[in-house]
Amino acid sequence: MDHTERLAAFLAEVSFDTLPPEVVHKARLCLLDYVANVYGSLELEAVSGVVEYIRSLGGPPKATVLGCGFRTDLHHAAFLNGTTAEAIEAQDGLRFGGNHPGTAVIPVALAVAEDMGLGGKAIIEAVVVGYEAANRPAAAMHPWHTLGGFLPTGTCGTFGAAAAAARLKGYNAGGMLNALGCAGYLAPISMAQQLMGGFTVKIVQGGQAALAGLMAAGLAGSGITGDRQVFEGSELKGGFTQITTRAEPKFEKLTEGLGGRYTISDIYFKPYTACRHTHGAAQATLSLMKEEAPDPGDIEAVEVFTYGMAAIAVGKGVSERDTFVSAQFSIPYVVAACILDRALGPMQLTEKRMADTSLLALSNKVTVRMDEVLNGIYPEKTSSRVEIVLRDGRRLVRQVDVPKGDPRDPMEADDLADKVRFFAGHRDRERTERIIEMILKLEDLPDIRELIGLI
Repeated sequence: MDHTERLAAFLAEVSFDTLPPEVVHKARLCLLDYVANVYGSLELEAVSGVVEYIRSLGGPPKATVLGCGFRTDLHHAAFLNGTTAEAIEAQDGLRFGGNHPGTAVIPVALAVAEDMGLGGKAIIEAVVVGYEAANRPAAAMHPWHTLGGFLPTGTCGTFGAAAAAARLKGYNAGGMLNALGCAGYLAPISMAQQLMGGFTVKIVQGGQAALAGLMAAGLAGSGITGDRQVFEGSELKGGFTQITTRAEPKFEKLTEGLGGRYTISDIYFKPYTACRHTHGAAQATLSLMKEEAPDPGDIEAVEVFTYGMAAIAVGKGVSERDTFVSAQFSIPYVVAACILDRALGPMQLTEKRMADTSLLALSNKVTVRMDEVLNGIYPEKTSSRVEIVLRDGRRLVRQVDVPKGDPRDPMEADDLADKVRFFAGHRDRERTERIIEMILKLEDLPDIRELIGLI
């Protein structure tokens, strides 16, 4: 098999001039979404701690730490900008890969382009290339890679970050191949147990992938070689897919449709700050609260019926001892926050909001069950049905089959611009509007530093 070599050769030749207009547009939207998530994550105390630690290390001012008012070395800037892209849990994602490529790819693209003084077209190329390199191995192993205990945002994201940097640096096919090979060696283990246990180190998975991928591309540029079959492996049985998945990978997904179908087209966006498996329940609850407006004090119980994966992954409740990471992966918490706040944005997932005992008490009234019918239509649809039981015996019911942000019910430019405004909070509105306008005309930007200086 020569999947890795074929993919590397393709990635090295991607050019803005030959990208379909809809792919260019999707890359702009991914960057717009990225900025919103950076702003949202800065509301978290845990993120502030990571930022201050990296600030204390010093380092040459080569790249900007977005939204934080300082610059540092390329690697640590990419690490922090990947962490802030990830931490609020509103990042973009690939449904049939289980990964969130933007948190690893975009931080590296921005850091390298800032250092080199490159423009918007180069950023678009790097983002498209990075998403291909991150999404294809993730899709080839989905869902067995995750079920085997790995988080593909960290593992596969490292390949995306390496490819983005290699494309910006103008590597040929051989250089790109070595960048991917080195990325396979440096990729983090990215333990899923850290996420499922609610440990806050989970928030750095995008940043760790960005840092490792940037290092991989740099080593390749310095003449360091990596496995030429890093994805599929060889008879030595040490290839990336050979050691990180329990089932036979779908190797064809590494190269099928190259140049005809770009994986960035399959990316979804999140309107809410929680795991995607919670979004059907969140959307249904918010719809009921808007249309029916029940008094939270009149709620006797809330029953959520969903598909098996969601019930397992995000069906558990939270306690006052848990972290915001646990809340991000809890349908009971998400539903309770939607009922009380009638919103699910950055402020609903902070450490401060979790300290509200009335919110936790309401979350204890929420039960989550697998529904055989809804499970039977998964993964074609990620359906959730919310039933709010009132004290007078009435039952308010709403079902969502395709949560907002899916390519079948997409978030468009206006939706993502509103997300940036919402997540930006009290930041200068005129400046925010300039950022939005500049990203939506990204290919016209001669130097990315003009945009970065505003963020």
